[in-house]
Amino acid sequence: MSEATQARPVVYRNLPKQSAASDFADLDPVLARLYALRGVTSSEQLDYGLARLAPVGSLENIDDAVELLRKHQGGRIVVIGDFDVDGATSTALMLRCLRAFGFADVDYLVPNRFEFGYGLSPEIVAVAAESAPDLIVTVDNGISSIAGVRAARDAGMAVLVTDHHLPAEELPEANVIVNPNLEGSTFVSRNLAGVGVAFYVMAALGRALENSGNIGAAKIPARYLDLVALGTVADVVPLDHNNRILVQQGLDRIRAGKTVAGIRALLAVSGRKLSRTVSTDLGFIAGPRINAAGRLEDISVGIECLLTDDQQAAEQHANILDQINKDRREIEAAMREQAFAYVNSLDSQKWPSCVCVYEPDFHQGVVGLIAARVKERCHRPVIAFARESDEFLKGSARSVAGVHARDLLEAVSSSHPGMIIKFGGHAMAAGLTIAKSDYATFATAVAEQLNRLYPNADFSGAIVSDGVLPESAFNLKFSRALRDAGPWGSAFPEPTWSGDFELVEQRTVGEKHLKMRLRPAAGGNVIDAIAFNQAGPVYRGVVQLAYRLDVNEFRGVESAQLIVEQIAPL
Repeated sequence: MSEATQARPVVYRNLPKQSAASDFADLDPVLARLYALRGVTSSEQLDYGLARLAPVGSLENIDDAVELLRKHQGGRIVVIGDFDVDGATSTALMLRCLRAFGFADVDYLVPNRFEFGYGLSPEIVAVAAESAPDLIVTVDNGISSIAGVRAARDAGMAVLVTDHHLPAEELPEANVIVNPNLEGSTFVSRNLAGVGVAFYVMAALGRALENSGNIGAAKIPARYLDLVALGTVADVVPLDHNNRILVQQGLDRIRAGKTVAGIRALLAVSGRKLSRTVSTDLGFIAGPRINAAGRLEDISVGIECLLTDDQQAAEQHANILDQINKDRREIEAAMREQAFAYVNSLDSQKWPSCVCVYEPDFHQGVVGLIAARVKERCHRPVIAFARESDEFLKGSARSVAGVHARDLLEAVSSSHPGMIIKFGGHAMAAGLTIAKSDYATFATAVAEQLNRLYPNADFSGAIVSDGVLPESAFNLKFSRALRDAGPWGSAFPEPTWSGDFELVEQRTVGEKHLKMRLRPAAGGNVIDAIAFNQAGPVYRGVVQLAYRLDVNEFRGVESAQLIVEQIAPL
């Protein structure tokens, strides 16, 4: 543990009830237990066929959305996206589908975060109006765009809002709103990402067009489930059964080579093989490269990467995105050092329940990552701020289990009217704007409201373990089975194990990573392990590990390997 002052506690998931795993008779008992611990109660919940997807027509207002889109089939449509992976994949999906359906004139526009900020603002409507669209369609935004929608309607444009963010009390006056989180919605999966909502709208449109004689239209949206998988995983929405179906279907297409040129190029530039793609490759390899463009420059290069069918052009875009991501890492490293210096200067016993960090030179596009890194250090909600202008700060919040980020900001907004200029988000992440002069007051207020709303919040940073892995499971066969047992992600986490191991060998690789060979303390074969960013301490004898079991490939040879999250000497 290179930066932690003490070992994080390890707690075990509650053992499943016997009845919960009773339907998994044909499964390896270790896998059956894993599924039961994640709330899976029947084998049907492990069926990821499209037939198990929640019916397209069950999402409220979707028929009205289809009618609005068909009304403007011969007119000009502009899709307004967002500057993250969910927004980029939503935009690419909708453009690909509408063009394939034969819509006459479809284009997109994504606000540059540094010029226009988030969402359908009046300013971005003015830019869109220059091309005289008949219909504006928002993807992954719009539910909070009260003024922007009004400006569009006043200018004579129809507006379809497709979004998944939590709505406020006031809704925009759009012609149609499709959002599974609207009050009163009975749709079974409120966890759809923006790209999931876009997929449902396109699927409904495809069916309607097919019924009207456009042969093959109903099958078009499913071609782009790879985009749905990428956006869903990268946006870290909970992987309920419906989302797991979408992600698994997308992964299946990627592994079969039936993916858009951009995803193929993004994985290739990182040395990943299509046939072995897993959800973490989307979340930690392809996703960050697209996000980097939106954070530092313009997300358009990411969207173009996902839109092109020219493999050479896709590779050029992917190389640009890869370089932008390297630049992002350098900026993040410098900001992280500043943020850690600040929290280290405080007594950890006196850390506020919500930590706020701000430096005048923080990069606005990277503060969300800094909030996440500081949260990992402090194990509590963190809001990182950057300068938006001489008068205003833009903040990005990252939360912990049990503390709802958006609800927390709403409480501050209610207790201090006018202090938060605008805000929005989800349970685990949110964004806001405040006056620079209100920073100190806000930092105090948000901690006070957190203490009021969540007096029993857990800030221990406990590592949740699935238990002790039997020695018989430390092999390549089970490692592969575990890799393919997902898709793993938010609310359906990749398994973490804990246990005691005898340290056989250790050495530092790449300056800061610890490579080890270990043997289970209870006996068994030696297995390789790596602890990223944990080089420094010298361990001897028996150590206690929290780890994941993975498949490592080196020079074309696969082997089982432990990815160590924490090492604690006994």
